[in-house]
Amino acid sequence: MTINTTFFDMTRLERAKWAFTTRRVARGDVRGVSADLTDAQPGDLILCEIVEIGQHKKIQLADRRNAASYPGDLVVLCLGDRYAPDQFMARAVVVGEVAHLAAGGGVVGTVEAAHDRMDAPTTLRPLGVLIDEAGARLNIGAYALQPMSAPEDVTVIGVFGASMNSGKTTAASSLAHGLQRAGYATVGVKATGTGAFGDFNAFEDAGVTAMDFSDAGMATTFRMPLERIEAGFETLIGHAAAGGAQVVVVEIADGVFQRETRAILAGSRIRRRLDGILFAAPDALSALGGTMVLERHGLTPFAISGMVTCSPLARAEAEEVTGLPLLAREDLWSAEVIEQVVAPLMRNRVGQRAA
Repeated sequence: MTINTTFFDMTRLERAKWAFTTRRVARGDVRGVSADLTDAQPGDLILCEIVEIGQHKKIQLADRRNAASYPGDLVVLCLGDRYAPDQFMARAVVVGEVAHLAAGGGVVGTVEAAHDRMDAPTTLRPLGVLIDEAGARLNIGAYALQPMSAPEDVTVIGVFGASMNSGKTTAASSLAHGLQRAGYATVGVKATGTGAFGDFNAFEDAGVTAMDFSDAGMATTFRMPLERIEAGFETLIGHAAAGGAQVVVVEIADGVFQRETRAILAGSRIRRRLDGILFAAPDALSALGGTMVLERHGLTPFAISGMVTCSPLARAEAEEVTGLPLLAREDLWSAEVIEQVVAPLMRNRVGQRAA
């Protein structure tokens, strides 16, 4: 069934809260709401009504502002999977009259598992999928950046971590800030994860242009085919280079055991395109374990960063057992440290630095 202006007051849609994951969508393309969700696909735009506030009490809006949620609010979200060991695991399906807010950045699905610390997910009533003039479902994939290849002359530094909350985002944004201060035109990219503006804003707060996988048409990368994630990575690197980037700092979400991250490390176009790896760890044991996992894949990070650097004792332990440099965020801000540790990884070093 299609709901149009005859059956649905479209002015209500104008008052709906559009989530961060939908920010590239041209809202003028919306011509109606189809109540038929049986064939909805990841990335489809789902209009929902908030029924009961649970774990996520706010929605990250398309304009990168948090909005408090209230029962009865209308929200436009993307159907998507969610992988977060310290929050929810969710599947990109809507069954019946109840759905869940799986991520505050704007992902709706069905929660299948939750960390013990989580409250019940915020409950939603799915009203339908947004459709265009031809009656086709609107999907953020249609609003992605034009596909591009990653050129050979741009340096790409990957940031991996032992787990969620290991300090990857701080390490990645700090590295990007230091590169920019050292005179390298830098762009920050979040290549995998769940759509949210926190990592995006962290790069921009560091003074660099930011892009993420939602710019490549994915609300989340969990359960996405590796080929699509690789294509998204290539597109983001290509657009960064076309915009003048000499270096792209790429954050890979979650820990090294997460399914897509593991596949990237085991053998992928992403792994082959990296010129260096910065590894974030929460403690010394994770620093050692993480570097051992990377070694199994034939990879060695040029340094370790993350939460482990907040503790002088843990930092000393990690340095001793890994033999690698430990760089706190303040170290990564330093142009001198960048020149000493990161600059040797650069492609085309002659003339690399911006004027």
